[in-house]
Amino acid sequence: MLLKKIKTPGLSHLSYLIGSGGKAAVIDPRRDCDIYVELARAEGLEITHIFETHRNEDLVSGAPILSNMTNAKVFHGPNAESEVVYATTCREGDRFDIGQLTIEIIETPGHTDDHIAFALYDTEYPDGAVGVFTGDALFVGDVGRTDFYPDRKREVAGLLFDSLQKILSLGDQALIYPAHGAGSVCGSGMAEREFSTVGHERRNNPRLQIDSRDEFIEAKINENHYQPPYFRLMERLNLEGGAPAPRVARPTNLSLSELDGCSATHLVDVRDPMAYASGHLPGSMNLPVGMISAFAGWFIGEEDSMILIGSDESQLATATEHLVRIALDDIIGGYTGVVPAAAAGKSMNQIPMIETGEVKKRLKKDQRDWTLLDVRDADERSEVAIDGSQHIYVGELNQRWKDLDKSRRYTLMCASGMRATVAAGWLASRGFVKLDIYLGSMGAWKASVVDR
Repeated sequence: MLLKKIKTPGLSHLSYLIGSGGKAAVIDPRRDCDIYVELARAEGLEITHIFETHRNEDLVSGAPILSNMTNAKVFHGPNAESEVVYATTCREGDRFDIGQLTIEIIETPGHTDDHIAFALYDTEYPDGAVGVFTGDALFVGDVGRTDFYPDRKREVAGLLFDSLQKILSLGDQALIYPAHGAGSVCGSGMAEREFSTVGHERRNNPRLQIDSRDEFIEAKINENHYQPPYFRLMERLNLEGGAPAPRVARPTNLSLSELDGCSATHLVDVRDPMAYASGHLPGSMNLPVGMISAFAGWFIGEEDSMILIGSDESQLATATEHLVRIALDDIIGGYTGVVPAAAAGKSMNQIPMIETGEVKKRLKKDQRDWTLLDVRDADERSEVAIDGSQHIYVGELNQRWKDLDKSRRYTLMCASGMRATVAAGWLASRGFVKLDIYLGSMGAWKASVVDR
């Protein structure tokens, strides 16, 4: 028997390859799906089944692509908003044999209407399910978000409660295999570890401590979640079937003269925030490699083209992988010569960093021409905020930058300064010049209070 977890960095997406008796199945494959074929072949297995827990919102499904590569059949749950053209519908109680393993379908709506989970049985261990692939219904330390149907908030939260009872009924011995780990936009309370059991979650998962269906519904409808614009693109592609990922996930190298001669919708600097703030090409925004999956879909559209600016070739390649997994493929080229360009006299822009003392001085003064702009999410801000600051979530600056006054000075802050740099970079790319970043941000502010 084989059970292999494949983690996609950035998205914190978890997919799985299971196999027995020469056959294999893949659960929730990603778009760049050669890895599943390679792993199966290395184990002498033929991929015969592909299962999707639901229509993903945060990444392009590799199911139709993997199906074309292997001739395996794709199975998807009922009640999708529109037909999943590449999949066969399966329903509660359907069973599929993979050698000594059996997958049984459990309908688990709530996160999405079409959501299903897969109970895993092994004929050598007949006393209950050995595991369950929970998709986005149940995570380690959290449960799925239920905000995709705003007109049916109470209904879908109740559906998730009922679905979780089905999963819990499989028994405490069952191992949990979720579709995401910590860092995913699909949940904010996930544990750092990616292993658990039904029993452990029953006793420790905060949402599973709520016994009352009505109380669970109230808790879910009062959660704060954000939906990047690219979610709509993912939903469409995961009904129609997305195209395969580009075979070469590395942008064409551009010289400085070629860079100057290229036109693109966005210049995207993928270097770390301090490097970007210290010196960047005019007009460029900042999306550090590790933050691309979380924020690129807020600022870059399906039809937009990009030039990537990085520290080295490896950084550009990794950035391209992250972008391709959310179908942002139009990358004209990449450039890695920021420091040599500066040495050659190329004009560079900077965004200053300021510390807590300067923030406090400004807060004491007349603020008619200055704003401390907090770009954390609503939950963070509700816990603690700096008096006198204003709030716009970093992603929502994709449109709300138009409401800001370019003649004012803005100091961007978040929890540490990372998201603040993304926000400042976006505003800089929109023509704002009176910008600086609160280095350390809320972490530094809290430390200053403790030190007094």
